[in-house]
Amino acid sequence: MLLNKLKNEKILILGFGREGRDTLLFLRKLFPKKVFGIADVNEVRPRSNERGPTSLKWHLGKNYLKAINDYDIVIKSPGIPYKNLPKNALAKITTQTEIFFDNCPGKIIGITGTKGKSTTSSFIYQTLKKGGVSAHLVGNIGKPVLSLLSKAKKDDIFVYELSSHQLFNLKKSPHIAVLLNIYPEHLDYYKNFNEYVLAKANIAKYQTKNDYLIYNSQDPLISKIAQKSKAKKIPIKGKYYQLNVEATKKVAGLFKVPELKKFKLLPHRLEFVGKFKGIEFYNDSLSTIPQTTIEALDYLGNKVQTLILGGYDRGLSFKKLGERIKKSKVKTLILFPTTGKRIWKELGSFQKKDLNYFFVNDMENAVRLAFEHTNKDKICLLSPASPSFGVFKDYEERGDLFKKFVKA
Repeated sequence: MLLNKLKNEKILILGFGREGRDTLLFLRKLFPKKVFGIADVNEVRPRSNERGPTSLKWHLGKNYLKAINDYDIVIKSPGIPYKNLPKNALAKITTQTEIFFDNCPGKIIGITGTKGKSTTSSFIYQTLKKGGVSAHLVGNIGKPVLSLLSKAKKDDIFVYELSSHQLFNLKKSPHIAVLLNIYPEHLDYYKNFNEYVLAKANIAKYQTKNDYLIYNSQDPLISKIAQKSKAKKIPIKGKYYQLNVEATKKVAGLFKVPELKKFKLLPHRLEFVGKFKGIEFYNDSLSTIPQTTIEALDYLGNKVQTLILGGYDRGLSFKKLGERIKKSKVKTLILFPTTGKRIWKELGSFQKKDLNYFFVNDMENAVRLAFEHTNKDKICLLSPASPSFGVFKDYEERGDLFKKFVKA
């Protein structure tokens, strides 16, 4: 959506969270006299810096989606599923991501994957910045993009972490696409797993022969997507952080900048908390699917003796995780509701084989049990294989409480 097309249209901002607020500030500068609609299921209100000369029309509460009919252009936030929108309205829907892609004068490096995209985006940004490139970290991990669009220049490079929600319905792909992995997730947002895969595939779908696709060649699903891309293909291999580092090396090569030897790691992603009473503690709270817990066990190896698991139930299978635990040297399982019980059932007859298990409802108790049942020079790993909702507000609160009680 080109900016000049917005000039004479009635515009609705659908969803007034972090991205929606950024959209309002951007549009205000662009069209200072225009009236904008704001629609949100929550009773949101403007902050002081969002109150301006332009008047706002509010559509709040459970019927907020009905406002779509009264506007020409609807700028949708990622958190609102397309399946909830009226089918006849899809033609008027656009997003921050689409507006940025259509109007950005610089080059975009897009990074996606079910897991690892934040870390890889951070690693690429750190490498380019150190190499003297005019790089900006945007998207899920960095700043909302529209706030940067008015100052964007031809030489700017935008390292854009792209979720499946941002990629859904996108009609343009980045100059450099990084595709890490695809596992079943967000199945409550999409009609089915195939729709989720198609959303991810958009990162490469519209690339040309002048573009680059850095992809995980170990993943059959991703290799299939790569085959259809017209871009120059750069395969990578690796496990857990190795894959993130390999992708970063390939980007560094394209920009002819030195590879970084050491990266600043992000919290809650296999984060080493420290060694306390001889026990090593790792916080992998962002592990919200079984596959990432399996990868954490592969990465840390046989030193993992205590594993903290469980959380919100999205209906994913824990069969492969159960099989991986059986092969591991884990001696103690500490299990949160509600998936904790399903994970325990998955272990079947193995339950009786020299395996301690505890069902808990709070992190303080979980950490106390970890200290009691983990030997010196062994590892206690928080890698829940499930989202945090229910017991915790989000994965950050879960990880922060883990660190707090470990250090206390």
